[in-house]
Amino acid sequence: MSMSKAAFVLVHGGWHNHSAWNKVTPILEAQGFAALTLDLPGAGVNAIAPTSLGRRPFDPAAFAAEQSPIAGLTQRERTQAVVALIKEAASFSDGKVILVGHSAGGMTISGVAEQVPNLILAVVYIAGFMAPNGMPLLAMLQHETMSSALSPRLFVGDPASIGATRINAGSTDEAYRSLLKASFYGDVSESEFEHAASQLHCDESNAGALAPSEITPERFGTVPRHYIRCTRDCAVPLPGQDHMIAMVDGAIGGKTITHTLESSHSPFLSQPANLSRILIDIAVQSLAEQSADAPQVVSIHEHG
Repeated sequence: MSMSKAAFVLVHGGWHNHSAWNKVTPILEAQGFAALTLDLPGAGVNAIAPTSLGRRPFDPAAFAAEQSPIAGLTQRERTQAVVALIKEAASFSDGKVILVGHSAGGMTISGVAEQVPNLILAVVYIAGFMAPNGMPLLAMLQHETMSSALSPRLFVGDPASIGATRINAGSTDEAYRSLLKASFYGDVSESEFEHAASQLHCDESNAGALAPSEITPERFGTVPRHYIRCTRDCAVPLPGQDHMIAMVDGAIGGKTITHTLESSHSPFLSQPANLSRILIDIAVQSLAEQSADAPQVVSIHEHG
């Protein structure tokens, strides 16, 4: 089976969309890999902004209080959207799919790996939320190892009241924009930060933060898992990343294979070549292991 038929499915993180991968997909494709992305339900083209965001003059109080239009969105909807893309990728890649998730996208890829483990060669977390069975993202974010995270300081309004975790990526307040850059894009140029921020949507449904992880050793645990640690991450701090790896390894069994980048939360922007190299190495390793595990046909000849 040809390595060129292997496919990556790349899942973006919170407030982002498929454009996060625009620097990575050409590198993967140049090496013969298919690379599929999507806007998750509630993200990108599927995002719906509160009406107060577009009113002028802008009313910060109204923006902070308005109920989110996507408050009813469920984690299951997101998981099923990626399952559908995995099945599409598997249909033309001989079932050889590498599933990659960034940040909050980690919760989605865990659910996907639990549902269709037979279609996934490996699952890869990039500074992703990887929580043991029964733990929601919010509980992990509140753990002491996440105490230095800057991203919660971006939240606008009361998530419980508005039904979403809300940010204002279009804010003109210099202090807020500096915090946004430091949280997600600390090692990204100013011009790239401006473009990346313009792509962000404002609401992430609470369902994504409150839905408990549903992973088992019998399904999720059979998929080789990798974690790309980002040492300069201010959204998912390194101690939190390492804590999640240890928790899941202890609960599920097996060992998460770790890789390390000296990067912020967004290596797909600041270090796309280095990130892609790690992803390609994971794919090559996974393909080699699959080939080694495949049943061997032995021809027996009789000699007279």
